[in-house]
Amino acid sequence: MFNNSYKIMFLCILMTGTLITVSSNSWLGAWMGLEINLLSFIPLMSDGNNLMSTEASLKYFLTQALASSVLLFAVILFMLENHFIFQINNYSSWIILSSLLLKSGTAPFHFWFPNVMEGLSWINSLILMTWQKIAPLMLISYLIIKPLLLCSIFLSAVIGALGGFNQTSLRKLMAFSSINHLSWMISAMLISESLWLVYFLIYSFLSFTIVFMLNIFNIFHLNQLFSLFSGSKALKMFFLLNLLSLGGLPPFMGFMPKWLLIQALSLSNQFFLITILTVTTLIALYFYLRLCYSAFLMNYYEINWFNLTNFNKVSFVTYLLTTFVSIFGLFMISLYFFSF
Repeated sequence: MFNNSYKIMFLCILMTGTLITVSSNSWLGAWMGLEINLLSFIPLMSDGNNLMSTEASLKYFLTQALASSVLLFAVILFMLENHFIFQINNYSSWIILSSLLLKSGTAPFHFWFPNVMEGLSWINSLILMTWQKIAPLMLISYLIIKPLLLCSIFLSAVIGALGGFNQTSLRKLMAFSSINHLSWMISAMLISESLWLVYFLIYSFLSFTIVFMLNIFNIFHLNQLFSLFSGSKALKMFFLLNLLSLGGLPPFMGFMPKWLLIQALSLSNQFFLITILTVTTLIALYFYLRLCYSAFLMNYYEINWFNLTNFNKVSFVTYLLTTFVSIFGLFMISLYFFSF
């Protein structure tokens, strides 16, 4: 991607669209930023090496265009409600929030998300899982309608956990993992503005750590993991620990935002919500462990050669640094706070 000048241009336009949405002080300005973001991401999705990229870009465009048109209709309706005498019982706020949930891929509007992820490269998948969620989530945090968000949290947690079963595609596994993490982010929105931002930043960092390794070795399916990582026990162990960190296992960095959110929800007496989130996360840990479980068995067949042609020194140092932060980040933060 970064060797093509036109893709760098579209990437800059994509970031500009998100910044326009986040910094806008009107719904029409936010809609305009979302449209710029959408139309700049479509050219980035085209990949000559992937035959499914055209299908994925068409699915993404149709879904986002539908959400944008519904959002524009609801925004006009919202302005009519506030400037004229008649009232429509604030239905427009529900429509706006539903269109934003569709744009972010949150359940029950998640059906397009795993299918689009399946047709993308790992770099585009990372953008779709992280940067493309900033603008819709920021707009959702402006418009908190608790009944609809609680329903979305429950469905995202359950679907994100159960959807990963019987999946052999790693991109679909990461998509359902993203849906599960979205339930935590939206729960954090109900507590405070800063909490969901902390969760989103740590989730984006951990997703980058996982996708970075999978992209270097062009691993897209479950059975490829066993053959490629079998030659290096260190890489295999690092990959497993990063997966556990993304799943939110306590000693690792991924547990920190979950820890903060569980504490905040406990102070708000939201014990049923805590139970749903933690139980579904434990279920999601199953398909994280499944990625490396067979490779760690003693009687599993291992190849004697290991191809490291694409794994140069810079990539190796980058992966070691991100893995170090992922594994020992919670420990370092604890030492910082305990020192005062």
